[in-house]
Amino acid sequence: MSDAQVAVSASDRPVLSGRALEDEFCSIARELGGDVHGRESGSTYLASTHARSHGEAVAWAMSPKIFDQAAVSILRDAAETMGRIMDKVTARYLEDTPEGATLRATFALPDPLERYALVPTGYDRLIPLARVDVFFDEDTGDYQFCELNTDGSAGMTVSDEVSHAVQLSQTYREFESRHPDLPVSLFDVTGACVDELLDVYATWANISCTGRKPDHPSLAIVDYAESVSADEVADFVDQFRDRGVSARFTDIHDLRMVEFQRPGANGPRTCRVLRDDEGPIDLVWRRAVPSEVAEKPCDGAEALVEAQEAGLVCVVGGFRTWPVATKTVFSVLWSDLAADILSGDELEFVHAHVPYTVSLAPGADLAPYAEKDRWIAKPAGGYNGSGVVAGLDVDADEWSRVLAATAADGGVVQAYAHQYATPTIAGGGVPDWADPTNFAPANNMEGLYLFGGRFAGVFTRCGYTNTIGEFTSRFNVGCLVVGAE
Repeated sequence: MSDAQVAVSASDRPVLSGRALEDEFCSIARELGGDVHGRESGSTYLASTHARSHGEAVAWAMSPKIFDQAAVSILRDAAETMGRIMDKVTARYLEDTPEGATLRATFALPDPLERYALVPTGYDRLIPLARVDVFFDEDTGDYQFCELNTDGSAGMTVSDEVSHAVQLSQTYREFESRHPDLPVSLFDVTGACVDELLDVYATWANISCTGRKPDHPSLAIVDYAESVSADEVADFVDQFRDRGVSARFTDIHDLRMVEFQRPGANGPRTCRVLRDDEGPIDLVWRRAVPSEVAEKPCDGAEALVEAQEAGLVCVVGGFRTWPVATKTVFSVLWSDLAADILSGDELEFVHAHVPYTVSLAPGADLAPYAEKDRWIAKPAGGYNGSGVVAGLDVDADEWSRVLAATAADGGVVQAYAHQYATPTIAGGGVPDWADPTNFAPANNMEGLYLFGGRFAGVFTRCGYTNTIGEFTSRFNVGCLVVGAE
């Protein structure tokens, strides 16, 4: 590793040079009067892409995360180590017998999600698609996990496209001219995701009575129409079609099992197929969040599980990925059960990088969590940051109400992991009254993508509050990787 990539501080801790390059990027933007044109051109570009959120333009930052190879190595190790831990917890969940199902009882998934989680998928990979979120201190290389996500983890299209938008700015062109010999690359998160989905399908042990497993499957991306990230799905539909795969979005309500007669040596036999309004389905990418499935049960969800159970369709992720995507998983990793599942090194990793987390229940003693600034409360089955409350954001009376509600709903309370803030250049137009060179620091959160257990890229979001979620005015941030591997 070159001296340009890592310097050593007085305390012998690595200082990642990517952070210095981020400051240089902001300095160049200030020299350019805030590069107002670059911000506007980036927004114009994004408006022409699928990088949108529920039909609206995404809020984005022109200032990118810049990771050198030392930082990439840290993030890769963080993601892949957590991926192995997620696999181990999932495997133990599936192995629990009815007589000794202590792990299942700890997760306490509602009906029918526990039943769904136990349905075999027909392939070996326990968690094909995941995104694990961390708070990463770019100065020291330390990190704390925020949450774990699987299957339909959003942000892939936005992450790729915002990175491209950054490169359209005058600031980036000047930055590039100052470092002509510095290799700069981007992650291809969406491409890696498509690869993994097709790789899983290739290993699927089809046991359909039709014996049908086409090389170019008919793929349905399944979610609730009112919840789906429609623009991202449209991006993936295009990418699958470029690979010769017929893909479309399917509302989970539109799934159904259909019987038909197939000729056989001993006469016709009855076969079944999963289909939607467009026809039969061979491969399903389930993006419907299981907790939403539990809240909105429908015949389509039952048809999906029935088809998976009968081996009629390959469902990437199945429902068995859900236990490790709940907020409960961190309390499991801190519980006595973890010692029977993880190695000693993995337990040390958890205690170093996973905030202390406790599952609450009605009637729980809440006194240990009264010091509100030390804690954050989360619903067990929440997603997109919904229902997450940091003690720092409320007064003492409101915090008491939040704790009571969290306990009543079986949520978790977690040690608050302090976030790392960096100057942020907001993309888009700059109001006349604003100083275009004032780049206020915003808190960062990195989402580390894992496909097939392998690190595949970073989705950074930032914001000015103590929680960073879809509904907390966050910015989406591009990612540049510098230096040769």
